[in-house]
This record gives sequence, C-alpha cells and structure tokens, in this order.
Amino acid sequence: MRTTTTLFGALAVIASAALPAGVAHADPAGFTRSSLYFDTTVGPDGSRHCNVEADLYTPDDVSADKPAPAVLTTHGFGQTKDAQAPTAEFLAGRGYVVLAYSGLGFGGTGCKVSIDSPDPDGQAAQDLVSFLGGADGIAYEDAAHTRPVPGLDIVVRDTVAQDGRTLPDDPRVGMVGGSYGGAIQFAAAAVDRRIDAIVPMITWNDLSYSLAPNSTGATVGVSGAVPGATKTSWTTIFSAAGVTAPGAAGYRADPTKVLGCPNFADPACGALATSLTQGFPDPQAVQFLRSASVASYVDRIHTPTLLIQGAEDTLFNLNEATATFEALQRQGTEVKMIWQKRGHSSGGDQSLLSGGSSRPNPDTQYTTARYLDWFESHLKDADVDTGPTFAYYRDWVGAAGTADSYETASTPDVGTAQSLYLSDGGTLVSDRDAIRAGSQTLSTPVGGVVQGSTPSIVQVTPGPRPENQPPGSFVTWTGAALDAPLDVVGAPAATVRISTPTPVTGDLDAVVVFAKLYDVAPDGSATLINGQVAPVRIVDPNAPVTITMPAIVHRFDTGHSVRLVLSGSDSSFRGGLVPRQVTVAAGDAGQQLVLPVVGR
Repeated sequence: MRTTTTLFGALAVIASAALPAGVAHADPAGFTRSSLYFDTTVGPDGSRHCNVEADLYTPDDVSADKPAPAVLTTHGFGQTKDAQAPTAEFLAGRGYVVLAYSGLGFGGTGCKVSIDSPDPDGQAAQDLVSFLGGADGIAYEDAAHTRPVPGLDIVVRDTVAQDGRTLPDDPRVGMVGGSYGGAIQFAAAAVDRRIDAIVPMITWNDLSYSLAPNSTGATVGVSGAVPGATKTSWTTIFSAAGVTAPGAAGYRADPTKVLGCPNFADPACGALATSLTQGFPDPQAVQFLRSASVASYVDRIHTPTLLIQGAEDTLFNLNEATATFEALQRQGTEVKMIWQKRGHSSGGDQSLLSGGSSRPNPDTQYTTARYLDWFESHLKDADVDTGPTFAYYRDWVGAAGTADSYETASTPDVGTAQSLYLSDGGTLVSDRDAIRAGSQTLSTPVGGVVQGSTPSIVQVTPGPRPENQPPGSFVTWTGAALDAPLDVVGAPAATVRISTPTPVTGDLDAVVVFAKLYDVAPDGSATLINGQVAPVRIVDPNAPVTITMPAIVHRFDTGHSVRLVLSGSDSSFRGGLVPRQVTVAAGDAGQQLVLPVVGR
C-alpha cells in the first residue's frame, strides 16, 4: 500500500464543493497574513501547555474602528495549517478575520494527537477564540513564546454568548473545515458557547463506527452495543499518518511525542492495535473512540450547524452526518445538511483541501455559497436565505457543478420505501406473489482473511470494479432489468434470515458477513455503488437480521438491475475469526431489500 500517496490522495481530498449556486457575492478584497504561536492550556486542571502554530489573515479594511467577524479553521488528518490557505484567503477576501491553525500533534504544533476530543483539542481551540476576542497572554511572534502579541481588537464583540450569558473575550466567530477539521468544530463548540456558527464537512459521528462499523443493531444513530468489522485499510492509513505526522524534526523539537504511544494519546495505540489484530475494537477501544465523537456529547452542541457530507466517502459515510443531523434537530439545535458528491474516497486533485475547493467561488459552487451565506447570516447578521434544510447532489442530472444538480427538501427522509424480495434462484422480485422458497450458502474464511480479492474502498473509481472471489464465498440476488429509471436517496436496508451449524457464543466467534449493493448494466458488468460496504457482526443468528447500508444517492438507469451481495470477506476489512458455513434462506416477504425511492 502506498500509504503516503493514499493518505493525501484520500484524506486531503475533503470537500470538492464544485457545486454552483445562483447567489451573487461581492468581489474579494485584499488582506495580510502573519504567523503566530499560541500558548494554549489544556487538561482537567489547565496545567498542560501546548504550543499551537497559526496564520492570521487580516482584511485590509478592518480596524478597531471597523471590526469584522472571525472564522477559525483547521485541517484534515495528517495535514497542517497550510492546507487551509485557500479557504482562509477566500474568507479574508470577503471581510472575515481568519485564524488557520495546525491541530495538536500536527505541523509545528505541540502535544499529541488526541483525535479531536473536547479535552484537549476543544480546549486549545477555546484559547484561540479568546485571542480573537481580545485576550492577552496567549499569542506570540515566536515558538519560544518570548515576544507577546496582544489580543485582537479588530474582531466584532458579542454582548452575550449562545446560551445568553455574558462571557469574557467573546468574539463573533464561526468555524469551518473538513474531516478532522470538521470534528474539531464539535469539540470546540462543546466547551465554548462563544462560537456562533460551525460548518463541519465530511466528518464522523461515532469514530468507533467509522473504523469498525456494524450495520445492524444500532441503538442511537449509527452506534450500537456490538462492534463491527475493522476497516483495515483506513485504520492502517489513520495509524500511520498520526505516527509519521511530526517527522524527524517534529520528534526532535518535542521528544515527549515519542514516549508511550508515538504522537497519539496513549489509549489510541491500544485501541487501534486491538481493532487491527482481532478485527473489531474491544469495549475499552470503543469507549475511547466514542469519547472523541460528537455522538457522545451531542447534548452539549447548541451552535447553529451546517453539515456537509460526501456520497463518495467510505471513511465517514452519509449515515454519520444523518445521525448527527437527527440528534441536533431532536434537541432543538439549528441544523441543516447537504449531501455533496465528493468525499474521502473520491481521489483526484490533491489540492482540494479541508475547507472546500482549492479555488472557492460562491458564484459557481453550491456548497461554498451555502457556507458563506451561513456565515453572512450568523456572523454578519445579514438578511440572507441560508438555504433548505436538506439538499442532495444528483450526478445523473448531467449538470455537474451546477445548482441544478441539487434537489432540496425539508427533511432527509425523502424516499418512499420500495421492497424487492429475496427469492429462489438468486433473484429479487417486486411482487410478493412471485416469491419462491430457496436458500444459498456461503463460507467465511479462517481468521477473517479475505478469499480472493475485492477492490479497495479507499479510493473509488468510476465504473465496474471486478471482484475475484471464489464460488461459495458469496451469495447474490439480482432483480429484473428496469423498465424506467430508479432513483434511490437514503440508506437501503436488507433483512435476511441466516443459519450456521455451529453455535455463536459472543463477539469473538460471531458470524461476520459483508453486504453490498451493485448496479448491474445490460452487459452484465456490475458497479459497487460509491464503493460502499456494510459489514455485519451477528451474535444471534436465530433472529432476523436487518442490515442498514450506507446511504446513497444513485440512479439505476433503464435496462439496469439491482443486485444485493452477501460475502464472507472483503479485502478492506477484517472478517470473522471463526470460519463458518452460513446459509441464507429466501421465500417469505420478511426477507427483503428496501430501497428509499424518489420520483415514483
């Protein structure tokens, strides 16, 4: 695996945002950039110091007499503040004071990677907010912290925070960024009610689900009690990126980073190692990963939130953004959501960075216009429409990069359930009367080692991607050729009944299978939609299993067919430890694939 190339080709391609809108915006103005270093204090008692490197972008026409709102931004995993330059320059050119910084453990910033936890990552961001609000004793011209810089007096001050309290050093400030730079916004908003608006892009809801999803048995959002199957490809990339991020110079500058778990908070090594070796995280690993996830502290988020998630994303899929959206909406937090096309798995231009496009343009890019309007409304009190509650990109419209590519709605639940029933002969039928009884059997390998080969999920390429798995290692059901296009928007769900001749006693010897949804062309070639795979760890094979697959926005064209596959292994995951023969029965209406369909 080309770890470095894959990392920056996948993690740095955050939110392409090449999606137009019809709103006109002012021409950009000039700005200056200056480098700063911050002495942030973190930890339960605030006794731990972390040096944070940052760049301050100041619009030319901003002053103490003419203050402007601010935006705080940071980067994706493995990157530095430099990745935020296009976003920072774009926002500074539109009158925002922008502070772009390297997160803890990255670039010239000290301390270790703590996976965007409220403590310490959110606390470090809180100190940066205080500087923007005028606090002294935090910023310096040098990394040794010998030449102090006074707190800013050029940022608009708020008289009350989000919770109605009067708080010291309270600037009018928003946050924007993608992936790791998206999750930090939740961590910061959880500890700092002075933050006025956030725009998290393609980020996680529950990191234990992201790295080891179980697509059945969720109790809240995407989270459940039974762990899933480790994404070995993504977990390996994630681990390597964190360890190598400081480089030799960084480890020499801060030798403490090499102690214990290199450049990670100590619990991270155990969590990642356990997940990779046994194929799923143990309870301690789940607790650590979930504690660094908004799923565990969403009740502390009251900041207006614009979520932007990518369909082509096998690291943080659309279900994660939906889980965050629904949790925020339930508790009354202002929230809207956009499903764009591109995400971590899109590949392509590596300069597409954590805040959107390498060349942001609100006049031609839908998501750029949306988050700019979000800031104009919440940071400048402008009378602008912040857009619909939900918008999703349709790649079949033929207007790539235009606002016409988007459909909008008042809720993400836009599809009408349409069932295809599992029937004998590996068929999917739409008529209950056409269901015929039958069964198919697949084998799962020893130790979860893949049988044959399957395409990597890290980078999704257009068109068919052949799989080379031996007969008997997977089972399929295929529907009839469609007589009209079928548009699916949302998470498909498959309900199956399985049996295995040997009993299951718990997580270690559970049945692990992988569900996949294919688009089959008239020539028989099959495309795995957006590279998405739904692992399932089944601890009770006697009960029906409902598999909630990653959400998609996809058109099955006329003449194409829908195919459901269950396989015993996948090369991007670690499968079950115990080999099994798994029989999947068909023949009643309860065994079905349910598609959320629009337009019919």
